[in-house]
Amino acid sequence: MTDLVVTNWFGDVSSSPAAVVEATSVADIVDVLKRSRKYPSPVRAVGSNHSTTACGTADGGTIIAMKMNRIVALDEDSVTVEAGARYVDLATELARLGRQLYINTEIGSLTAGSAACAGTKSASMPGEFGQVSSYVKRIKMVLPSGELLEVGEDDPQLLTMLRSSYGLCGIVYEVTLKTRPLLPLAVHFESFTLDEFSDRLTELTQRGDSLFLYIFPFEDRVTVEFRHYNPGASGTPNRFVWRARNFGWGTVVPFLARGSSLLPSPVRYPLVAGFDSGVRLALDRLLRSDNTLPSDQMIHFPERGGPSRFTFSFFAFAEERYTTTLRDYFEFCHGYSREHGYRANMLSVGYRVGKDQNSLLSYSYDGPVITIDPVSTGGTAWTRFLEAYNEFCIGHDGKPLLNQTPQLTPAQSRRAYGDRLEAFAQARQAHDPHGRLLNPYFAALLGADQLATARRGRPASQGAIR
Repeated sequence: MTDLVVTNWFGDVSSSPAAVVEATSVADIVDVLKRSRKYPSPVRAVGSNHSTTACGTADGGTIIAMKMNRIVALDEDSVTVEAGARYVDLATELARLGRQLYINTEIGSLTAGSAACAGTKSASMPGEFGQVSSYVKRIKMVLPSGELLEVGEDDPQLLTMLRSSYGLCGIVYEVTLKTRPLLPLAVHFESFTLDEFSDRLTELTQRGDSLFLYIFPFEDRVTVEFRHYNPGASGTPNRFVWRARNFGWGTVVPFLARGSSLLPSPVRYPLVAGFDSGVRLALDRLLRSDNTLPSDQMIHFPERGGPSRFTFSFFAFAEERYTTTLRDYFEFCHGYSREHGYRANMLSVGYRVGKDQNSLLSYSYDGPVITIDPVSTGGTAWTRFLEAYNEFCIGHDGKPLLNQTPQLTPAQSRRAYGDRLEAFAQARQAHDPHGRLLNPYFAALLGADQLATARRGRPASQGAIR
């Protein structure tokens, strides 16, 4: 038995590994993978551990905590970093040098290694992608055998698979990301009734902005955060807008939501509705600027979740059917509340993400999507709600994220990704035939053959990805 317990950032997913290794060099990772008796399987690497599923768990196995965080090289159009580098720290340093990342995702605690091989989300800028891995040019990793592998854009098929490999084919230790010159970013907010939003969605998507949605199912309202690059802006960038938005979203709202859960429903729900109305008013009238820094969008979360911690889930839906799906989601939330007396104590959000085939398990592989992501401060009732939410989403042809969709079942993952999930399962098994990196969570989602591999738990052979 082991006394080690490792939890995710929120604290609702825990793991009891036999060993935890802080990797400060490639040699540390190689040592773990080659010494299976001292460091048993499964071996999982974690960064900030912000995922909401059991993707990083390793009961009885080994967790590698990535501490490698140096910037290795800066080129004209890219930056190379070690896998443990925090995304917000990298973006801040690039901004100082007049450069920026293509995607400035909200969770600044995201590490480069996770971003390179796991699902992320950000509202796509016009003509661009919304997943960080799509801007990964090169990955260096340690294979289950302990051998090293480098994969770049000269091997697009393998790179496409690795961008959604979730650390199941090797442990990423270095990543090269595309960069661009720093551009001023304009932002403003507008609120709509559900009917107004449904009638105008096509128009809104053609404005030339990215769309991030704040969804209020019980007020029948949607607030849209519009962003676009604004090269003509001059003067000092406005630092207040994103700081106010991030402090509200990342601290104030979850803190008050957690406190409101202690109140009886007849008091809580009107109070929440009034607060949400104030939030929409503040967003619409106060938070706008033609000149902000893209990196200021990121939230620098603490190492561990505190009183303002929150959790979330994720499903993406085809844009052409989104208004119908969103209306059905509102009805689903109302119906679930009537039947079970529960509603998520925070709003839902949504990201418009462009078509993207740069990763095998891309959730927008078949075309542009908009997501519905309920957010909560957690609890048993939240978990039961997610089970019903997942069924609703799968029934509307939703696509989950394997690291950000809790309570996902194997049948749901197969229905969502079909042949692409099967192709990935076969590729993963070929690259790691003895399940050195395969934990029970992924084994179940990927199918019976993968589960059998995980149960065998034998050390990896000397195979290499070719």
